[in-house]
Amino acid sequence: MDLDQFQKAAKRASGENRKLIEQLKRRKPADLDEQVHRLHDEAFEHIDCLTCGNCCKTTSPVFYEKDIERASKSLRMKPGAFVEKYLMIDADKDYVLQKAPCPFLDGENYCLIYEDRPNACREYPHTNRKKMHQVLDLALKNTMVCPAVLEITQKLKAFYK
Repeated sequence: MDLDQFQKAAKRASGENRKLIEQLKRRKPADLDEQVHRLHDEAFEHIDCLTCGNCCKTTSPVFYEKDIERASKSLRMKPGAFVEKYLMIDADKDYVLQKAPCPFLDGENYCLIYEDRPNACREYPHTNRKKMHQVLDLALKNTMVCPAVLEITQKLKAFYK
C-alpha cells in the first residue's frame, strides 16, 4: 500500500467526494445501504488493512467507558492508569489517544489489543453499517484516511450522478 499515492488521490478527489456526499444527504436514496455494503465487500476482497494501517497511524478512536475497561483489563492495568498513560479528553469531551500512531499498533500493523480494541475500531471504517445516510459526513472524512472508503466513494459516483 503506497500511502503517499493514496493521500494524493484522496486530495484530488476531495471536492467531488464532498459534492457526492452532499447530494446523497439531500436525496437519501433508498438503496444507499445496499450499494455501499456491496462496494464495501468488493473493496475488502483486495484491500488488506495489515498492509496499510493508516487509520491507526493517523487517527484516534473514541474510547467509551466499556472500551477503557476492556483495554485496561487486557493490559492488566487499572482503568485510571490506562486513561492517564494513553488517553486525553478532546474538544468534544471524548476520551481519545494522546498521540498517533496508536500505541497498540506494532511494526507489522497488528493491534496488540485486537480482541479488546475499542468499539470504534471494531466498526471502522463504518461502511457496512445500516442507515449509511446518517454517517455520510464520517464517510467523507474517512476518504482521507482509508483507501477502502475512498474506493467505495469513487465507485458510488457511478450510481448516483
